Amino acid sequence: MGSCLLAGCNSEEQQIFNEAKKDLEQGSYDYALEEFTTSVNNGISLAVSYRGIGICQLRLGNYEEAITAFTNALGAEKVSKTMSRDLYLYRATARLQSGHLEDAMADCQILAQNYEMDADSWFLTGKVALAMDGYEEASSDFEQSYGEDSSYDRAIQIYEAYLEKDMEADGTRYLEAVLSTEAKGTADLCDRGRIYYYMEDYTNAQKELTDASNQGSTEALLILGMVYSAQQDYANARSVYQQFINQKLEDTSKNQTQTAASGYNGLAVCDIADGNYDSALENINSGIAVAADDEMQSLLFNEIVVYEKKLDFSTAQAKAQEYVGMYPEDEEAAKELDFLKSRTGSAE
Repeated sequence: MGSCLLAGCNSEEQQIFNEAKKDLEQGSYDYALEEFTTSVNNGISLAVSYRGIGICQLRLGNYEEAITAFTNALGAEKVSKTMSRDLYLYRATARLQSGHLEDAMADCQILAQNYEMDADSWFLTGKVALAMDGYEEASSDFEQSYGEDSSYDRAIQIYEAYLEKDMEADGTRYLEAVLSTEAKGTADLCDRGRIYYYMEDYTNAQKELTDASNQGSTEALLILGMVYSAQQDYANARSVYQQFINQKLEDTSKNQTQTAASGYNGLAVCDIADGNYDSALENINSGIAVAADDEMQSLLFNEIVVYEKKLDFSTAQAKAQEYVGMYPEDEEAAKELDFLKSRTGSAE
């Protein structure tokens, strides 16, 4: 009887581990984190379980915990060379996000010395070098990355990395380079539209994104809304954001990389511009109710903005305090919190 119970227990432990992998794949990071932690406690596939914990913590913005988990995974038994490479990439990313730049670069150097470099590892090394003000090294790494993968996504990633450092001109040349290629399908049209949006060429952005949305791209509707908003054409922006929301709500597949939340956020931005703050809060709350972890930040920031616009500084301050606790790397929010403290008389 004891062995039967033991077998049942092992079966249950394996099931928890399998659920964790499934939840991670679907982006349910809170559930996956709990299940992978249980799997570690049960001694199930320690390297994979610690890796899962690390990815969840990384996606949830808990970078120190992510670093610890990836380090534990690297120290586990039976870690293949492929997995080790993957873990160093993830740990370097977490170290970069947490500001441990020298440690992040040390991981990148291990990757360069012991593993075959690909577009992702070159790009990450470039990002770390850029964060350390190593502009020439970053430029060389980004060129290597783009040489391995000259896709629209890669060009946008490099552009955004430079944009974060206020070096937009350095990134724009990658956008110009990729625009010289020909669109091969709907996804390419959508990416081209996004690039034209970044370059503030709204006429071409609108054309590419309209073509992409006519071919069934839901994502193109979201970016098209951003294009109209940038031109202060809020009526058309609202229309395409609502189309985006309707299509997302009709899509019942669980494995969505995006929910309707971004559309609600877009409507809230239009409401703020129109001074309709109660409607903005309604749209933000609708977005929060369905948002994935990586969609939540913008909604919560805009919530602070709305309360400030309503001159409800105490609520705005309370929301900002929560926000800064969740997203400590957001310098703009920290400044906003200081401003709100000065308005409520609670500045230290």
